[in-house]
Order: sequence, then C-alpha cells, then structure tokens
Amino acid sequence: MKLGLLHPGEMGVSIGRSMLAAGHEVLWVATGRSAATADRARDFAPCENLQELAAAVDGICSVCPPHAAVDQAREVIDAGFTGVYLDANAIAPDTAADIADWFGTQYVDGGIIGPPAEKTGTTRLYLSGARAGEVADWFGGALDARVLNEEITAASTLKMAYAAYTKGSSALLLAVNALAEAGGVRDALVAEWSISQPAVEKRSEMAAKGTSRKAWRFVGEMEEISATFEALGLPGEFHAGAAKLYERMAGLKDRPSADLDDVLSEILKNRR
Repeated sequence: MKLGLLHPGEMGVSIGRSMLAAGHEVLWVATGRSAATADRARDFAPCENLQELAAAVDGICSVCPPHAAVDQAREVIDAGFTGVYLDANAIAPDTAADIADWFGTQYVDGGIIGPPAEKTGTTRLYLSGARAGEVADWFGGALDARVLNEEITAASTLKMAYAAYTKGSSALLLAVNALAEAGGVRDALVAEWSISQPAVEKRSEMAAKGTSRKAWRFVGEMEEISATFEALGLPGEFHAGAAKLYERMAGLKDRPSADLDDVLSEILKNRR
C-alpha cells in the first residue's frame, strides 16, 4: 500500500518506519518543513503538498500535537482525501467522535502508549473502529499494533486514561516541588521524603527530565484529558491545572538537559 504520514516528528517518524517494515511505501508533505524534519523523513517519499499526497495514498496516519489534530483532519478532508484516516493523536473521545463524523466509516481511532517505537516491546498503538483490523496491518517492526474493538473512540479513551496518570502524576510531583520551593521548605520536604518516601525525590528528578522538553505538547493533551473526565461526569479540574503547569514550562522546549531546579525556576518565574 501507499500510506501518508502527517507528520514525521520524533514519534511520527518511528510510526512511519514501522509502516516501511510492514512492506508499505510511506509518503509525506515535505514543503515548508524544517531541515531536521527532512532528515528524519529521508526514508519516505516527499510530496509537494497535501493535495498531492491525498490523491496518491490509500490511507493516512496523523501523528501531531493534540491541539492541531482537528485542524489537521479538516485539511485532509479539504484536500479531497477519501481513503482510510487513522487519527493517532492524544485527543479526547468527543474530539475523536467529531473528527470521525467527517470521515464516516473510513475513520479509525488510535492511541499511542510508550516512547517512539525504536525497540520491540516498548510501544503500543491501540486501534478501534470498524476498520481497525485492516489498519493494524499497516504496521510492523518495533511497533505493536493492537485492536481494541469496533467502538469508534475506544482507543482515545484508553490513551486519555493512561496519560491521565503518567503525565498527570508527573505534573503533580512538579507542582508539589514548586509549592515547597515557593514556600521556602523544599529542603525540609526532601529531608522528610528521605525518611518516609525515599523514592519520591528521584521520581521528581525523573519527572523534570522526562517532561521539560515536551511540556509544550502536553498542554493540549492535559486539556483533552480534562474534557474527557468532564464528559464522563467526573471532575476535570486536576488536569486543567496540569495543563497550566505544563504551559509554564513551555520555554524549556528542546532542552533535554533541564533538571529539576531548571524546571522549578521556569514554573515559578511567572508567579502571579
């Protein structure tokens, strides 16, 4: 098959390589993308624009920041695409349902859990919808594609539940550290943790290093998680707060060396 990839970021390029591993040709829109992106996508066939890609491929996989998912899907519709559309973004079930309305039976919902799929056993792509079984055959290599069921938004619901804990708990740890720092008791808190919660200090450092570079992406994801909670009759305020915390960290984008002190400084510098 010929499959389109939107877009080959760090995660997306690993998804594209898994398509290649399954024996498919992968196309992408090269115009207007950075040199770094072009280098990541060197194994894929470039197209001049989305209209050219939409006319050439049988299916499209969208892997983009959550806040861009709806606009991306609309652009694909406007480009005249009539094939199978896999939305593999971290979006709320209601957002997925809205996008599904545009594509009808050609829509497949996806949720990625794990890091970029470079090693076998690390990354799963959950799929749901009537054509999820077909789409599972798009992928091979290190990526483990798993069909949940035919419920159109099941994959997004699972992704929201999983990330609500992983990225939500990281936000909570960073917020607690920021609170203690702002209140002048962080050293005392760390000392108490060494007695009663000896793993928490290390987890705080890991949360800082694991989120600092990507916090700007997590803002939209936390907002989507908040919306998911509220749509199911549950409080969404916690993850709305997590979105605001990650928004304060957006200045750390592309700084892989940021440590806990860097993160706390970024969070606290714009206190009201």
